[in-house]
Amino acid sequence: MAVLSEAELLASAASIAELQNASGMIPWYPGGHADAWNHVECAMALASCGFLAEAEAAYEWLAATQQREDRRGTGFDGSWYAYYLESGIEDPRRETNMCAYIAVGVWHHYLLTRDRGFLETMWPVVDRAIEFVLRWQQEDGTVLWSVDDDGTPGDHALLTGSSSIHHALRAALAGARLLGLERPEWELAAGRLAHAIVRHPERFAPKDEFAMDWYYPILGGAIVGAAARARIADGWSTYVMEELGVRCVSNRPWVTAAETAECVLALDAVGDKVRAREMLERVQEMRAPDGTYWTGWVLPDRAAFPADERSSYSAAAMVLAAKALDAEGPASGIFRGEGLPVVVALDEPMGCACDVGAGEDYGRGSLIRFTRGA
Repeated sequence: MAVLSEAELLASAASIAELQNASGMIPWYPGGHADAWNHVECAMALASCGFLAEAEAAYEWLAATQQREDRRGTGFDGSWYAYYLESGIEDPRRETNMCAYIAVGVWHHYLLTRDRGFLETMWPVVDRAIEFVLRWQQEDGTVLWSVDDDGTPGDHALLTGSSSIHHALRAALAGARLLGLERPEWELAAGRLAHAIVRHPERFAPKDEFAMDWYYPILGGAIVGAAARARIADGWSTYVMEELGVRCVSNRPWVTAAETAECVLALDAVGDKVRAREMLERVQEMRAPDGTYWTGWVLPDRAAFPADERSSYSAAAMVLAAKALDAEGPASGIFRGEGLPVVVALDEPMGCACDVGAGEDYGRGSLIRFTRGA
């Protein structure tokens, strides 16, 4: 039996659609700001529930707001600012993982609709975004987390953000393949990034108090199989509050809906469907009657934090987790890596390659192999 009924899924998607501005932007909450990553997550949830026009309006907003030239006038930039208000830019910093995520959203939309025209129309936006992100990949394989508006890069990489970028690179490579385009430099970048995530976590800024650093290397597809299951086991008691869901921060009794839903996706990716379903069922306590979800609760009182906040991205994460767990729809496997390339983790800068995927053989002339369903 599905954790969320079709009516419940539609109600949650409708709550996201109701927040969408006329421009296509989807804020976190009424009058709030938006960022490119959560905006894409909301577009994916909308599309998965049949709100295609609203989802495509969201992608049109991204195409319209993508920065086309950097401050030095050297050509296409391909980024988005960190936060937008309906009236304009709120924070001019640019975060690499936020910019990369459009590749996941566009591929997800194509899987749902099989609309090649949509993919072709959005491809220049995806292409520019990935090129922007890879401009900030370091020699050790990591990707710097941010760039200031004047072009000054951040001084460190984040494990969660880089894991999300790894997922986005795989989706971008899937899109390129379907369009008959070769992107060997993206394959190399994905391989070097996978190596850093799997073999050298010390290269990332220490943020292991955050649950996302626990499960995102799995959700992004860099750590798989037995290693992924061991990682889940090692962090379970640290990050999971059994009575409800996943702590946002390991040393605080604050459970968040989005992190819990993402952990469900990670559990599903490693085949742990029993615990994934149990976790998704428990966190439905955070669902409001109108299909929205409280952003977070502080236990044991279940007090909303931030106060009275029910966020669009929390509802989106719940919709996507429910769709994935019930294998509902042609895009439901995107977080399990179905149809995405398995990437060879490359030692820096060009050493021996080791397979961190499913133990498959790789075709000559390529560093990737597409999994079933591509």
